[in-house]
Amino acid sequence: MNHKDVTIVVSGDICINSLQWITHPQNNEGLNWQTHMNMHNLLKPGEALLLAKIINLATDMPVCSPKISYIESDLPREFLRSNVTLDLFPVSANEKDKNKVYRIKEFMGFTGPSSGKPKLLPIQKDNENADIVVIDDDNNGFNSNEEFWPLAIKSCEKEPIILYKMNNPISSSKLWKHLEEFHMENTIIVINANDLRSKGVNISKGLSWERTSQDFVWQINNNPNLAFLAKCHHLIVPFGLEGAIYYRNDGVEPESRLYFLPYEFEGGFVKDTQGKMYGLTSCFVAGLSRSIVASKKHKNKKLSHWLGKGIREGIVAAQKYFIEGFGKNMEEVPFPKDSIFVEGENDFIYKEYIQDVKIPNSSDINGYSRWYILEEKSTANLAEIAYDIVKNGERKVLKFIPSARFGKLKTVDRTEIESYRSIKNLMWEYISTSNTVRPLSISVFGTPGSGKSFGIMEIAASIAPNLIKALNFNLSQFHTLSELSNAFHKVRDLSLEGKIPLVFFDEFDSTFEGNLGWLKYFLAPMQDGAFREGDAIHPIGKAIFVFAGGTSSTFKEFCGEDITDEEEQKQFRKSFKSAKGPDFISRLRGYVNILGPNQVNGKLDQLFIIRRAMLLRSLLERKEPHLINEKGEAQIDNGVLRALLKIPRYKHESRSMEAILEMSMLTQAKKWEQSHLPSREQLKLHVDEDQFLRHLMHDAFFSEKIESLAKAIHEKYIRLNKDNKNIDTDFIAPWDELSEDLKSSNLDYAKHIPGALLKINYDVVSVKETPKFSLFTESELDILANYEHTRWCLHRKENGWTCGDIKDMKKKTDPALVPWDLLPDNKKHKVHQMVKIWPEILSNANFKIEPLKFSSDNG
Repeated sequence: MNHKDVTIVVSGDICINSLQWITHPQNNEGLNWQTHMNMHNLLKPGEALLLAKIINLATDMPVCSPKISYIESDLPREFLRSNVTLDLFPVSANEKDKNKVYRIKEFMGFTGPSSGKPKLLPIQKDNENADIVVIDDDNNGFNSNEEFWPLAIKSCEKEPIILYKMNNPISSSKLWKHLEEFHMENTIIVINANDLRSKGVNISKGLSWERTSQDFVWQINNNPNLAFLAKCHHLIVPFGLEGAIYYRNDGVEPESRLYFLPYEFEGGFVKDTQGKMYGLTSCFVAGLSRSIVASKKHKNKKLSHWLGKGIREGIVAAQKYFIEGFGKNMEEVPFPKDSIFVEGENDFIYKEYIQDVKIPNSSDINGYSRWYILEEKSTANLAEIAYDIVKNGERKVLKFIPSARFGKLKTVDRTEIESYRSIKNLMWEYISTSNTVRPLSISVFGTPGSGKSFGIMEIAASIAPNLIKALNFNLSQFHTLSELSNAFHKVRDLSLEGKIPLVFFDEFDSTFEGNLGWLKYFLAPMQDGAFREGDAIHPIGKAIFVFAGGTSSTFKEFCGEDITDEEEQKQFRKSFKSAKGPDFISRLRGYVNILGPNQVNGKLDQLFIIRRAMLLRSLLERKEPHLINEKGEAQIDNGVLRALLKIPRYKHESRSMEAILEMSMLTQAKKWEQSHLPSREQLKLHVDEDQFLRHLMHDAFFSEKIESLAKAIHEKYIRLNKDNKNIDTDFIAPWDELSEDLKSSNLDYAKHIPGALLKINYDVVSVKETPKFSLFTESELDILANYEHTRWCLHRKENGWTCGDIKDMKKKTDPALVPWDLLPDNKKHKVHQMVKIWPEILSNANFKIEPLKFSSDNG
C-alpha cells in the first residue's frame, strides 16, 4: 500500500511501557553474576506512541505524531509508565507446538509522574490539512488539554476522517464535546467491549454471537449511559480478537452489523496458558486506518463499506500481533513486526474467514432466542453445507458457520451453544472455588439416544480431565432408598480420593412412590452437601450432580410450561408442587436441552439438517473409517446421503440413524452404495420407507454433473478468448490437456455455482428436458461476479497462491488476487463474462434456474 498523498496525524495520551523479564544462566562458566538468574528491563513506547508506530506499519506511510528520541536513555519522571513482567509462552494453543515467544505474564500497574499529571507531547510536523486523524484517548489528560490536540480537529472548517480510540466511554470530556459539536459526522469511535462492561453495560460474553449482538443492540437502544454513543454516526466495538460490532446511525434508522469468526467465541482465541499482550485494540485501529487510506484512492464507495473491510483487517492483524508477541529474543526481534499486515501463504487466518451479518434492531429482550445467524441462510444453502460436512468433514466447513466445540462435542445450534458454554462456565467456577460445601447441580434433557451424558462428559474433560471422574446411576432401576444411599457413598468415596465426582442420575424424573418421587430425596444433598442414612448424616464433598431427564425431553416439558390447556396446567402445577418440583428447580444452577436429528418447532428449526450431517459424519468416522479416503472424503452415494439427510423423521432419533448404518452391508465396501442399504422391512423400523426411497431415487443432483459442467464452462471460456493474444496458452488448452491445478480450479468453480445463485435467491433444479433460460440482470451480475471473485481468491490462497506483479503458474503468483473493489475494470469485465454464460451452460445440462422457495419442505 502506498498512497503518499494521504496525510495521517496520530496523537493522544503518552505512556512508556516498562518491560521486565528474567533469563536463566546458560552455563556455569564466566563471571559470578553470569551464572545466576538475570533481571532485564526494557522501555518501549505505549499508547499514542505505539499506535503511531503500528499505523505506520499498517499503511506504509509517514505519520505525523509525538516522538521520543531518548526513550532508552535518561527518561524524565514526568512520563507515565506502565509496568509489566514478561515470560516465554507457547506461540499457539496447540499442545504439540513447542515454539515460544515473549508475552506479558502480569500487568504490575502504573508508575505515576511526581506532579500527578502525565507529560504530553506536541505533534511533530502537525498538518491542519490532515486527511486522517487518529486519537488515542486513555483518559490520562489529553482529552482536557486542547494545547496538544491535532490542528485538523481544532479547526471547525476542516473535515478529516477521525478515528477516536476511546478507553473511558464518557460524554463529559472537553475533547468529546468538541468532536460532537464540529466533527461527529466523520468521527469513528472505537471502544473495546470490556471498557463498556467496566461502566456497567451488561453485554454477555462468550455465550453466542447472537446473544452478544442482541445484548449490545438492547443496551445501545435503552441504556441511558450509552445515549451519547447512540447518536454516533460510526461506532465500532471490538469483542476480543474474534469479532466486532459496527453500529451506524445516519439519523434515519440505526443499523448494527456483526463481524465475527464463526468457529470462535469472544475470548476463545487466546488461552490462559498463552499470556497477554497490550496494544491489541491499537492494532485493530491500525487495520481500520489501512482500509481508510485505501478508500482515499477509491472514492466510489461509502465510508461504511471501507470500515467493514477495515474491521476484517483489524481482526486479522490483532490476532497475528498477539501470536508474534515480543518475539523469541527480546533484544533482537523488532517490535511490532511489519509482517502482521502482510498476508502470507501460511497464515492461520484470512480476512475471508470473517463473516458478517446484520443484527435485528429489536427492543424485545424476550425474543433473543428466536434469532439464529444460520437461519439467515436459506434451507437450500443449509442443505449444501450439510452435504459438504458429510462428504469432506466438519473442519473446513465450520470455518464459515457459527459453531462451538467442547472436546469431541461439536454443535451449531445457538441454544445448545449458549447452554453448554454456561455449563462450562459454572463447572470452571465451581472447580476453581476451594471453600464450596454443596454440589453443583445441573440438569440435561433430550430424546432417548440424543447423547445427554456425552455432551456433559466432553465439557468436563475439556476443563479438568485428570480431576473429574464420572459415575452413572439409572434411577429407573432403583427400587429402594438404600440403593440411593449406596450411590451417595460411592460419590463420597471418590470425593475423599481427591477427585471431583461427575454424577449422572439418569431418568431422575421416573416414578418412585408416585410421580417424580425421587426429587424430594435430592433436596437436602443438593442444598447442604450431605445425605442422611438412618440417624447418621454423611457429607458428600465436592461433586457435580447431573440430572438427566428420562420422561421429559425438554426443561419446559419437565416444568409443564408447554401445557396449553388451562385446566390441565392447573392440575400439573398442583402435582408438581406436591412432588417438590419447584424446590428441586430452585437448587439447579443450569440446564441443557439436547436437540436430536429430528426437526423441532416446525419451520422454526432449520438447523436439523446440519445436526444430522454432523452426526452422520461422526458415525462414519467412528464405525466405518474405511469409507473415509486419505483426503478425508467420505465415499457415499449421493442418493444415500440425500435420503439420510432429508428424510422428514427418524422414528428413534439418533439411534435410528446409527441402526441404518449398522444394518447396511459395509464391511467390505469401498463406497456406501444404494445396494448396501437394508431391506424395506428393516428400514420401516426407523423411517418412513416410502419417503426414504423417494429421496434415494430422486433425479441426479447437481454434483453428479460437476465435471461435464466444468468442461462446458472451459470450452466456452476458450471461445470467448480465441482472439485474446495475451492469454496464457495453459489456460486455453483442451480439457484433457489441462494441468491438474487448472482442472481442480474449474471443478471448484462449477461446484460453487448453486451457492452463488443463492445470493440472488435462485435455486438449481434438475429437469427432464432442456429448459429455456433467461439472462441475469445487471445488478444480479454484479452480486454474482463479486461473490465468485471473492470465492476464487480464497480458493487460490488456500492452495498456496499469493498476489504478485505477474501471473506465474510455477511461483503461484497472480495480480488478480485482490479484493473486488481493487480489481481493474478489464478483470471485472472478464468475471462478468464468465458469470453471464451460467444460464446457458446449466440449461444445456438440463438444469433450470428458478426462484428459491423458502420453506421447510423436505421433498
